[in-house]
Amino acid sequence: MKMHFCIPVSQQRPDALGGRYTLYSVYLDGLLFCRVRYSQLHRWNEQLRRVFGNCLPPFPPKYYLAMTTSMANERRDQLEHYLQNVTVDPNMLRSDVFVEFLKRVQLDTFSITAKKAALDILLPDGRSMEVEILTSDTAERVLEVVSHKIGLCRELLGYFGLFLIRFCKEGKLSVMKKLADFELPYVSLRSSELENCKVGLRKWYLDPSLDSMLMDCRAAVNLIYMQAIQDIQGGWAEPTRAQRQKLEALQEEGNQTKFLELSREVRHYGCVQLDPCTCDYPEPGCGAVLSVGNNEISCCVTLPGNQTQHVVFPMSRVKCWQVTFLGTLLDMDGPQRTLNQNLELRFQYSEESHWQWFVLYTKQAFLLSSCLKKMISEKMAKRAAENPEMQKDYSSFLPRTSKIKTAEGDCVSGTPEEEGL
Repeated sequence: MKMHFCIPVSQQRPDALGGRYTLYSVYLDGLLFCRVRYSQLHRWNEQLRRVFGNCLPPFPPKYYLAMTTSMANERRDQLEHYLQNVTVDPNMLRSDVFVEFLKRVQLDTFSITAKKAALDILLPDGRSMEVEILTSDTAERVLEVVSHKIGLCRELLGYFGLFLIRFCKEGKLSVMKKLADFELPYVSLRSSELENCKVGLRKWYLDPSLDSMLMDCRAAVNLIYMQAIQDIQGGWAEPTRAQRQKLEALQEEGNQTKFLELSREVRHYGCVQLDPCTCDYPEPGCGAVLSVGNNEISCCVTLPGNQTQHVVFPMSRVKCWQVTFLGTLLDMDGPQRTLNQNLELRFQYSEESHWQWFVLYTKQAFLLSSCLKKMISEKMAKRAAENPEMQKDYSSFLPRTSKIKTAEGDCVSGTPEEEGL
């Protein structure tokens, strides 16, 4: 599926020959990822085309005369579409020519040299573990280093991921984003400008039944056991009083297997909880706390009279969603490094044979979108496993895209629509 790349702003810069060139600010999941010139992307496209041939998306053509404002905006939109579409092919994402270019532009953008460094990794129980890495190591490589140090089976790496995690008031954690495999954790951490932020290790699946795939690896069980305890203590998972008493007894016994079995019966176990935000349901300005996972969006809404209402949207009722940036990016020498302060995510759902929109105003809109995509991909994988014929035409289940809208214009985000899943 497409990734959340967007280019909402660009800057004009003088070159060494007295002319001017355009520098594009590329954002990924709402955070500044890199700044690049058209010529850099053009050379990269030529390299990719030599490896992958004509399966690449179209690249915007060169202009040999001065561009008008409309032509410049059109090129910016075309480059954005290109970055989104080039990330659809998993083989391309794993290729050296793809990864090496993105590594280089991340380092260059934030003036970081490739060298040895120490990186603290936040474990699910709140402890930090220091690992020796290179500043140029990708998230995929850092995850391999971490897994080797804790003894996690290599074949289970796909069930875990590295995240940017921020500690808020009263020690509560807030997951800001999942790091893409080609992102550089050392660079992302230092470029995010987020206070009290760390790179954290967490499981990356939203179907609790997938716990069963990890039970033969002690390190994996330790990780999901620690995360289950943290999620219950932090209020992400909500056991009943009887369940809590049983869980506490199992924790005292050190019976991780039974603890996890019971945890899977707990409300919102395995879900990602977003920070408090606002929504327009049942009327504008209502407070909301979302839990996303187990193939549903669960929303606890605070009504104007301080009563609460729980609303659950199964993914089978969700048709599509879109992320909208409501602010304005300044065209200056150093554009803001995050889009996350003024974001809206709206999804369309069916109710009594009618399609309606549910609107959320949350700085974690891109994380929410990633979680929705993850639930769809897990559903697709499960269906493909049940029906091998589906594997022959997996692309028919890839959803269409909607848009990110900014004050600068419309930017396709790569957020998918669910097609009857």
